[in-house]
Amino acid sequence: MAEDDIVEIYTDGACSGNPGPGGWGVLLRWRGVERERFGGEAHTTNNRMELMAAIEGLAALKRAVPVRLYTDSTYVKQGITQWVPRWQRNGWRTASKAPVKNADLWQRLAELNERYDVEWRWVKGHAGHPDNERADELARRGVPGPG
Repeated sequence: MAEDDIVEIYTDGACSGNPGPGGWGVLLRWRGVERERFGGEAHTTNNRMELMAAIEGLAALKRAVPVRLYTDSTYVKQGITQWVPRWQRNGWRTASKAPVKNADLWQRLAELNERYDVEWRWVKGHAGHPDNERADELARRGVPGPG
């Protein structure tokens, strides 16, 4: 498969206060074409916005193509690659039998992850990576303003 057949998705979440108003941002790139998406919620958490960014990035796809998704959230990367299968087996409960936090979003992300061939990659946030910085800028743009 040619490298340009892979969709690259850069995601980030932002929160002004935690909880507080938050935003998510997504940069999609396929065959030299870029698309930006962003949005937010008035009362949320940083982890929810990180999850929403990944969800919205995958939900924007129109066909089943291989995906390389970049996140600066170890919560998202470890969650989808390590924790979700265990949570699913345990009825969306943690090892200590507590309900999984953000289970609604994890379930949506797990469904999208099954639909596509996703390679999950972690990138260090706020370290000058141009595409991660763009996703961060989009996430901050998605944070709802006062009023």
